[in-house]
Amino acid sequence: MSKDEVPFFNFAPLQNAAARLEDASTDLDRMLSEQLSNGSLSPVRMTEINRILQKIEQAMTDTDGLPGRPWFRHTIYAPGFYTGYGVKTLPGIREAIEQREWHLVEPQMERIAAALDRVTELLRQATGGLVS
Repeated sequence: MSKDEVPFFNFAPLQNAAARLEDASTDLDRMLSEQLSNGSLSPVRMTEINRILQKIEQAMTDTDGLPGRPWFRHTIYAPGFYTGYGVKTLPGIREAIEQREWHLVEPQMERIAAALDRVTELLRQATGGLVS
């Protein structure tokens, strides 16, 4: 493969995880809106939901961290490798592509998809107690 050739990457796992996350967040929003508007959401249940939602940020981390920077564990954003404090979104994927480290792209997509699925599961847990 010459320097200019970019291999094909299958973004479907990442796109599917994002779609599942969107569905779960829409469900939670709909259920919360409905129960807040009709007054059926108890303060105790709202506290339970908030406890679940507080775990979301941590769910977006990966214990192995970013390639070459294991101390940065957030899969959605991190300071750029070459930009200092300038933020990079989806840093594992972006930096692998920018640095032409093709072998890292799909494993990073899998890690980000797994993080999104962890967030989706938390949203579903929060929604689960709202179903009448």
